[in-house]
Amino acid sequence: MDEQIKQIAERLKGLRDALDLSVEEVAADCNFTVEEYQAIESGECDFSVSVLQRIARKYGITLDELMFGEEPKMKSYFLTRRGTGVSVERTKAYKYQSLASGFKGRKADPFIVTVGPKPENTPVYFNTHEGQEFNLVIEGRMLLNINGKELILNPGDSLYFDSSKPHGMLALDGKTVKFLAVVMQ
Repeated sequence: MDEQIKQIAERLKGLRDALDLSVEEVAADCNFTVEEYQAIESGECDFSVSVLQRIARKYGITLDELMFGEEPKMKSYFLTRRGTGVSVERTKAYKYQSLASGFKGRKADPFIVTVGPKPENTPVYFNTHEGQEFNLVIEGRMLLNINGKELILNPGDSLYFDSSKPHGMLALDGKTVKFLAVVMQ
């Protein structure tokens, strides 16, 4: 996990250098404090996929280039066989497996997200990003909090929501949860 985060952080620094931007300019452009962006670019803190998506959209590059260091090439279709999607583990508890990393110009980012259990009374970490999101639980159960409203999702349950509202989730029952997340612009 730490190595993948550091590689992403290096790509962020490379993007900033290529665009000849200061840390302050990127922070302002992407609505971060300077300290928040410095922590992200240093690779010393955890950050969400939506943080990368915000940066990628702002500077006109693909999420794949930041997450995986590869530019999508396919225009007609992109097939991902079971278990073969390119993945990034943000932390030991979060793993994102991209299901469309090779498709160029896509309007949505589908992932299989695997989240491990956390100790009881762990607070929900909230996130916001432009667009909309769709989550479908594949296995396990999760608590999804959207703008203060707590919802329990079981296998087969799905939810479509405005992702500009604060949202966060936790795996329930001390077990791992796996779900399909589709993030749309």
